[in-house]
Amino acid sequence: MPETDAFERISNAYYHLTSAEKKVADYVIIHQKDNQYMSISELAEACGVAEATVSRFARRLGFKGFIAFKLAMANAIAGRSSGGNPLSGEISREDTVADMCQKLYAANVDAMEQTLSLLRPEALQAAGDLLKSAGMVLCMGQGGSMVVAQEAAHLFSTVFGNYFPVCDSHMQTIATIHLGEGDVILYFSYSGATRDMLEIVQLAKERKVKIILVTRFPKSPGAALADVVLQCGANESPIQMGSIAARIAMIFVVDMIFSEVCRRDLETCQTHRRMLADALAEKHL
Repeated sequence: MPETDAFERISNAYYHLTSAEKKVADYVIIHQKDNQYMSISELAEACGVAEATVSRFARRLGFKGFIAFKLAMANAIAGRSSGGNPLSGEISREDTVADMCQKLYAANVDAMEQTLSLLRPEALQAAGDLLKSAGMVLCMGQGGSMVVAQEAAHLFSTVFGNYFPVCDSHMQTIATIHLGEGDVILYFSYSGATRDMLEIVQLAKERKVKIILVTRFPKSPGAALADVVLQCGANESPIQMGSIAARIAMIFVVDMIFSEVCRRDLETCQTHRRMLADALAEKHL
């Protein structure tokens, strides 16, 4: 199929769609800007159809799947407004440096505010319970989310000795094989719908390993398998993949999980922090 605007494809194919697919088409046309931030589960629920219907709809338009369709929508919308803007915070060429900084500040603060409003206290407490009693905790993710996983492992390691990051997808599988009941995987995935993540989570479930998932989408495939889901904020379009705002939202969740675990035994936390500070003192000039 030739490279045409995603919304033009919908118009061209509309009268060949099924009644359920037309529900998706109608919703997508009316809510053009919002669609690029939705997961397939959220779009299906909003349209009142099954996820399979959304997938069929995307393929009927000539896309390989929902993600390709969502990217095409984002490109179409960005192309109309600013020639294709991959930057978060709605940054434009006309902005001054001060304007740019203010917009990025606002986007990052908004990500934290969204996270604060979305995160359920009971889920945070449940995550704290699992981590406090865990034998081994492996911190995992893919791409930019793995950077957050490494940050989480580093932060927890300043107090606890059983947190380790595992970066490579093959090594994640190997490490998961050696886990068992009582161990925990702390997984970071903005979409909650990557193949590597699902493979790890399914393997962990078979081994009775508990899963804590930090994600933007609580109705994602990964969230359906996790024991605890911690939702972060920050809307990220497909062409803004890996935005700092999304990572700040996840790191805010990390800070809250860490504080929840530590506040249950502040004396031990303070003792370990002092021991670490003394041990590292020799490394500073």
